[in-house]
Amino acid sequence: MTSTSETEFDPASVQSLRARVGEYLEGSVDGRGLRVAIACSRFNGAITVRLLEGALDALEESGIERGDIALAWAPGAFELPLLARGFVTGLRPADVVITLGAVIRGDTGHYEVVAGECARGVQDVQLRSGVPVVFGVLTTNTVEQALERSLPDETNKGREAALTALEMATVLRQGSLARST
Repeated sequence: MTSTSETEFDPASVQSLRARVGEYLEGSVDGRGLRVAIACSRFNGAITVRLLEGALDALEESGIERGDIALAWAPGAFELPLLARGFVTGLRPADVVITLGAVIRGDTGHYEVVAGECARGVQDVQLRSGVPVVFGVLTTNTVEQALERSLPDETNKGREAALTALEMATVLRQGSLARST
């Protein structure tokens, strides 16, 4: 999940910092027991299905049971925040929500509005609810870029969104971040 090797997080370099703090919290991608919701856009569906496949692969590899995954389709990326809100406030609240979509720049200003408002809405749901809502929405200049970011391999951004979701859900259950019941 890094753009270059020069900016990559090196876990070994952080080891010395652990001794300098009283509490060190770090999430994992072990998702057993988590309820995961996915809000996926049908617009640019050939791309979003590839993102969804990457996310589902990662969730399965991380121990998430099929019955603990909920999926809802939105017409487009603009509607994803409302689905995310429903997943965190509904009858069976999710521990984490993954939003998947693809907004590809065109000839009009529509791109800026949809991408920006989708991101704002996802962030708003996350901050108001305290439930991680991960932004797995591609915002690319070209179809080729979207296809490249949705390849069926380790670079799939849907896969990355799922792993990010698990890490956030697990770190928020630890130490000072854990909610009292």
